Amino acid sequence: MRQISSRYLSEEERINIADLRRSGLSIRKIADQLGRAPSTVSRELRRNSRRDGQYRPFEAHRWAVQRRVRRHRRRIDKNPDLCELIAELLAQRWSPQQIARHLRRKYPDDRSMWLCHESIYQAVYQPQSRLIRPPQVKSPHRGPLRTGRTHRRAHLRPGRRRPRFAQPMLSIHQRPFDPADRSEPGHWEGDLIVGKNQGSAIGTLVERQTRLIRLLHLPTHDAYCLRIAITETMSDLPVTLVRSITWDQGIEMARHIDITADLGAPVYFCDSRSPWQRASNENSNGLLRQYFPKGTSLSTYTPDHLRAVEYEINNRPRQVLGHRSPAELFTALLTSPDHQLLRR
Repeated sequence: MRQISSRYLSEEERINIADLRRSGLSIRKIADQLGRAPSTVSRELRRNSRRDGQYRPFEAHRWAVQRRVRRHRRRIDKNPDLCELIAELLAQRWSPQQIARHLRRKYPDDRSMWLCHESIYQAVYQPQSRLIRPPQVKSPHRGPLRTGRTHRRAHLRPGRRRPRFAQPMLSIHQRPFDPADRSEPGHWEGDLIVGKNQGSAIGTLVERQTRLIRLLHLPTHDAYCLRIAITETMSDLPVTLVRSITWDQGIEMARHIDITADLGAPVYFCDSRSPWQRASNENSNGLLRQYFPKGTSLSTYTPDHLRAVEYEINNRPRQVLGHRSPAELFTALLTSPDHQLLRR
């Protein structure tokens, strides 16, 4: 019997599970051998073993396939009122997570009206979904989800994910210092402040020890333009004050190898969707939004205007710096013999 989808265990994988289990391997080690999650192996053994605990791979595969193709009506299909309520909330751009929590609060004693968010996603993504309505004229949304997505985004298994860039990246976990350690100056965190409709951007760099901000004027926010801006902005500093740069995995950093060659400083990348790993930069970007409000075009700001903002914010006393300013501390760094200044 053929495998239905690569998402599910194949007959060959079930044979391997049986062999590895007989050899005495733990569930976690079996999962490592197969490249699957330990929960997948554990669930397979729990669902498809005989009552006496024996696991027969061919029998297990037959049971799994039969269970998969067996017609099963979802709760949402059996309850028109529930389906209509969910469709209305999706039309109001509620997320499946918000809907699932709302159902439990609204119907605390009626479990027939409860549904987990994953069941809502599955109902949306299934063919001929009753939750998918024809989009209204000129509506930017193609489906019931507020993302407009009508199918589940593919996720590669850990270890098989494609690298973000063609050139190898250095992970933030490879930095030679602890995230809480700010004793060594010259380590910078960077990001983009993006304008209306993603059409314009300003680059930001923050020195971790002094919180000094440098702004990058970007005619366009592609990789080439960002490389030029970073190199020109940082090349006037002593090498001891440009030891590293930490950035997120935005495509604008595709030329990070060139930046490293230009400045002699490695570029480290945060984990995906982990802005808190650049805490200094994220906090500074919040301060900069006082000058560059969200939803506005950033292309109207000239390099001179950026320098003026830079000067004003760097000369503002900061509580985290003992009520001294970033400019005051950074100037002390520049004038010290070895460019070493640890705040006390």
